[in-house]
Amino acid sequence: MDLGAFLTGQFIAVALVFGRIGSAMMFLPGFGESFIFVRHRLAAGLMLSLVLAPLVNQGTPPTDPVTFVRAIAVEVTLGVWIGLAARLLLTAMQVAGAQIGMVSGLANAFAPSIGSFQGSTLIATTMLLGAIAVIFATDTHHLIILALLNSYEVFPPGLLMPGDLAEQMARAGQQAMYIGVAIAGPFYVMGVVLNVGLGLTNRMLPSLPVFFVAAPVLIASGLLVLFLAMPAAQRTWISHFTEWLGLLSFP
Repeated sequence: MDLGAFLTGQFIAVALVFGRIGSAMMFLPGFGESFIFVRHRLAAGLMLSLVLAPLVNQGTPPTDPVTFVRAIAVEVTLGVWIGLAARLLLTAMQVAGAQIGMVSGLANAFAPSIGSFQGSTLIATTMLLGAIAVIFATDTHHLIILALLNSYEVFPPGLLMPGDLAEQMARAGQQAMYIGVAIAGPFYVMGVVLNVGLGLTNRMLPSLPVFFVAAPVLIASGLLVLFLAMPAAQRTWISHFTEWLGLLSFP
């Protein structure tokens, strides 16, 4: 056996796995957060690639430079798609937090953009960090790693399906919007009830400074409903997220 050819083949195999795993790790929830250093994410992706490479059936590694570049481009594209689709599902918590902040009068309570979009509200950032904590508390990060491994059954190495990827990305966006609105549903009901009640109070007591009364009532009610609804909201999101991970595990 030629040792040089063997080592070259092993290096190419690990590099192809790293192309998918490493690019996915840059965006996956829990692993690809902005407050985690990029070099740490790359180191985690490299170590994970070394562990998963022997478990992946890639066939004969390409030795031709053109074929290798094409294969690595396909793997990077698939890894970015996996990471962005998962990140898109995580934005459901940001959508819900933005809607809750608007209904409860906390839309101007901005927070540092810790893993969230620029100008995110305090509630949106809190719900986002809560979802990340739930991922590790429920060992869902193990399912993420398993889904990355099983993704080779759904997307064989070297096979790129742009139409299917675009369709699934659109469905992920639709699902994220649905989850966000569903989580914020109780707050819509609370906002309607409180605003109708304050409107009737203003009609019965015209001298009452309703605008000064409404703000603390909305904020206090919003925080109370948030305290009661947060566990159910996190369970709803993590159940949908694990269901999506299952799609990568079962072709």
